[in-house]
Amino acid sequence: MSEKTKGEQLREELLMNPKNLTETMSEEELKAAYDFCEGYKTFLDAAKTEREAVTTAVAMLEKAGYVPFDHAKQYKAGDKVYLNNRGKALIAATLGRRSVAEGVRIGVAHIDSPRLDLKPRPLYEEGEQCFLKTHYYGGIKKYQWTAIPLALHGTIIRKDGSSLSVAIGEEEGDPVFCVTDLLPHLAADQMRKTLAEGIEGEKLNILIGSAALRDDTGSEKVKVAIARLLFEKYGIVEEDFLSAELCAVPAFKARDLGLDRSMIGAYGHDDRVDAYPALMAEIATKNPAFTTVCVLTDKEEIGSDGVTGMQSMYVFHFMQELCRTAGQDDIIAFRNSVCLSADVTAAYDPSWASAFEPMNGTYAGRGIALFKYTGSRGKSAANDASAELVGYVTRMMDADDVAWQIGELGRLDLGGGGTIAKYVANRGIPVIDIGVPVLSMHSPFEVIHKTDLYMAYRAFVLFNQAAE
Repeated sequence: MSEKTKGEQLREELLMNPKNLTETMSEEELKAAYDFCEGYKTFLDAAKTEREAVTTAVAMLEKAGYVPFDHAKQYKAGDKVYLNNRGKALIAATLGRRSVAEGVRIGVAHIDSPRLDLKPRPLYEEGEQCFLKTHYYGGIKKYQWTAIPLALHGTIIRKDGSSLSVAIGEEEGDPVFCVTDLLPHLAADQMRKTLAEGIEGEKLNILIGSAALRDDTGSEKVKVAIARLLFEKYGIVEEDFLSAELCAVPAFKARDLGLDRSMIGAYGHDDRVDAYPALMAEIATKNPAFTTVCVLTDKEEIGSDGVTGMQSMYVFHFMQELCRTAGQDDIIAFRNSVCLSADVTAAYDPSWASAFEPMNGTYAGRGIALFKYTGSRGKSAANDASAELVGYVTRMMDADDVAWQIGELGRLDLGGGGTIAKYVANRGIPVIDIGVPVLSMHSPFEVIHKTDLYMAYRAFVLFNQAAE
């Protein structure tokens, strides 16, 4: 074998040379990554809404020995606790050997995803068909939600105060639902419109039935028949929709994608593809030096407002209560803490290459993505992590061979997107954005690379177990 030239040596020593992980990982590592993804697919199928994600995660935590947090109790190193915020957000923590005042290791991801929410009065009949009116949640391309099978999920509070959980369209033999679209033969006017205008928000109505009530001379026979079915099966009346949280999500399951099964296609990767490895890393944490806090939060897709979003104080109140139970100063604890804000980013897509800046894009299959800043255009709404924090995180990952890449969301002038990092930073906690690159992000069927998910898990494990 010929010796390397001086130029080849310099390129290896001085320049970055990112590679697809399927080239560089051992067969044993790839098997571990693919095995990890099987649990993730199961989680995705069970957790298509934030409420379902919390329910599923709580069951996992309790199986692992976590107990509900009690602010009046004192805890010792190794204790594992969780806080369920109104069934829609969740905090899990493992108490560390060092005092809380010396800092906490925080991992945050969100568990809400773009979808179609039902309006307060959704049920109507037109053209002898029954529909549900919707109000879309988060940033969607409206045309992507037509002519695909949908399932109805959510919670209904009946007039008597009892609660009912609903998931119709997921089990074998269940009916499914859909938003109809216009056939191309009659769509000349529609197809002259822009993609944004081709499907109007008020046309995102879900078809749920067409059988009329027999032996009835009144109007809206299909609506009445559907109302009767709802009452007979679920004990609800039309007024119960007013207090319900119901939404439509894609009815299909998470599936391996590609002949080589290297990817996963599913609804809800954004951001459960980061929430799941953060949760699994928290469960795997044993006897950490620093207290670890895993946050699965809500409302990120609509600005993180509300009592279960990161702009509320629930996470920081939890940390303050941890400090108080230990007789520690929360201001000092916040100052000494570090946070990984985990949210997805757009993977470079060669079919849409003009939307990206290739050198600073992130690629499916090259590992967990790091972002010094997010935001839009001139770093608007960005946290902008310090050089020291970027250096700390990358050194930590390099020391344990966790594959990472760094980049931006897309071309600068096209726009961008924010994360929850700024809301953590606003409390005086240093934070950096990380996340799994996603193809077709915010669509009903997103795609991720299995190795990136696994590297996200390894990054969280390493972060939680760090001694410094």
